[in-house]
Amino acid sequence: MKEITDIIKSYELALAAGKKMALTTVVHVEGSSYRRPGARMLVTDDGQLTGAISGGCLEGDALRKALLAISQQKNKLVTYDTTDENDTTLGVQLGCNGIVHILFEPILPGQPDNPVELLKRIHQKRQNAVLITLFSLRSRTAEQPGTCFLYLEKDNTQIHHVSDPRLLSDLVPEIDSAKEKEDSFFKEFTISGQNLTGFIEYLKLPPSLVIVGAGNDTIPLMEMAHVLGWEITVADGRAGHATKHRFPKANKVLVARSNEVLDHIQPDPRTFFVLMTHNYNYDLALLKQLIQIEACIYVGTLGPKKKLERMFDDLEKEGIQVTDKQKEKIYGPVGLDIGAETSEEIALSVLAEIKAVLNDRTGISLREKAEPIHSRSDQKVDYAKTAREDFLCAIQTVES
Repeated sequence: MKEITDIIKSYELALAAGKKMALTTVVHVEGSSYRRPGARMLVTDDGQLTGAISGGCLEGDALRKALLAISQQKNKLVTYDTTDENDTTLGVQLGCNGIVHILFEPILPGQPDNPVELLKRIHQKRQNAVLITLFSLRSRTAEQPGTCFLYLEKDNTQIHHVSDPRLLSDLVPEIDSAKEKEDSFFKEFTISGQNLTGFIEYLKLPPSLVIVGAGNDTIPLMEMAHVLGWEITVADGRAGHATKHRFPKANKVLVARSNEVLDHIQPDPRTFFVLMTHNYNYDLALLKQLIQIEACIYVGTLGPKKKLERMFDDLEKEGIQVTDKQKEKIYGPVGLDIGAETSEEIALSVLAEIKAVLNDRTGISLREKAEPIHSRSDQKVDYAKTAREDFLCAIQTVES
């Protein structure tokens, strides 16, 4: 989501400067590639690039294609085939052996539902969303509808510029499919004789990190989480420590007692707490509240395992038996085992663990994985099956 945030910022600056621009999106990948579908890059008419669609190998040519789309004011789909390792036409070889399909969409500033304006709507409120992008892989000269449908989950709002009622009725059910899967996927559509591929993109709300503690060792954690584009809240009972001056990159800085912190926060499944006040009683009081919140899936506690065991014992003395299910979401000592010593290294360890929990991963070295780095099970279009269906449909038409 940080990439989208950066694109929105650049979009606003470009608008103010009167620049023309285009949004470049990876919409489909066959094989492996550096970036997956959903990667975006904003290109302005003076050559400024925000975001990335590859590891740097495609950006040069993509800039030229984007400028052409801006000039012609027409959506374009461009395919980059990197399967030939001896082909140097793209500059430095990607070494990914994949075919990357990229959509170029010129941005019309006065259009309230242009692709970047749709992305802005997602960021106006903390909520999940479904974004649908339509394109034709079979004909580069065919119309490329592009980013055309947005659904906002919390608002239960649909925003689109789909004029064909039949196509609209086909798109709407895919919203429920994306919400049920909580993942992105592809779907084939046929409208007015044209075959279109739909990238049904499920955009989850950004991770929210609540750092409980405003000591010096929490500053690197804030800094690194900011680089990742996470929403950050810092809470502490000490007014001299919890200040915006000390934590300028935090979205919210709270001076609150332990029993007041949750009055200012609404935890959801993508809210992560790290207890590191170095005040045992403060951390214990907040842990007591957090284990009762079902939506909270991660509570990290700084310090040795003996400290956490003492917390469980003290809660039991209060008549609170921490269940095995509740213990599953408590990570203490917090962080992955990478030999971290300094506060910066500990921050790296903590954020890596949270990212692993967020994506239901184990945090092992990638070389130990037998399967591909990126899951592709739900992002594969069976073109052979589609071709067979088109052929049968043609036969039926002739026979009738």
